[in-house]
Amino acid sequence: MAKHHFHLQANWPGGRNEVGTIESGQLKTKISIPPEMDGPGVGTNPDEMLLGAAATCYIITLAAMFERSGIRQEALTMESEAIVDVTNGVFTYEKIIHKPHVIITSEFAAQEEKINRLIKKAETSCMISRAIQGNVEIKLEPQLTVKA
Repeated sequence: MAKHHFHLQANWPGGRNEVGTIESGQLKTKISIPPEMDGPGVGTNPDEMLLGAAATCYIITLAAMFERSGIRQEALTMESEAIVDVTNGVFTYEKIIHKPHVIITSEFAAQEEKINRLIKKAETSCMISRAIQGNVEIKLEPQLTVKA
C-alpha cells in the first residue's frame, strides 16, 4: 500500500489579526482571518482553502472518471460555494455546494445518463469529500450541456 506525505510550513507572527504565511509545494501564500469574520482579509483563509481543496479534488476526480470512461468533455467548469454558520459566536463550516458545468459534443449525447452518474460518483470518490463526510454537507447542482 502506497502512502503519500504532504507537508506544510506555517508562520504566524502574533495575535488574531496578524498576517501569516503558509508554504506547501507549489502553494505559497499569505493567510489571515477574512473580513467577514472581522479579520484583515489579507491572502487566503481556512474557509477558502477548505472550499478550494474540496472543489479541486472534485473537479479533478470527475475529469479522471470521464477519461477512464472514454468520455471527452468539450469544457468542464465549476463554481463552488461554502456556507459557514455563526450561532452564538461558534463558527461551523456547514455546507459546500458544487455547481459543475459539463459541456459535451453530440458525439457523447447518448451517454448522458452515464455522465450524470459520474458527476454524482465523483463527489463520493473524492478524497477530500470523504475526509469531511459527516461534518460538512456537500451538495451538487450540476448542469450538462450538449453542444451541437
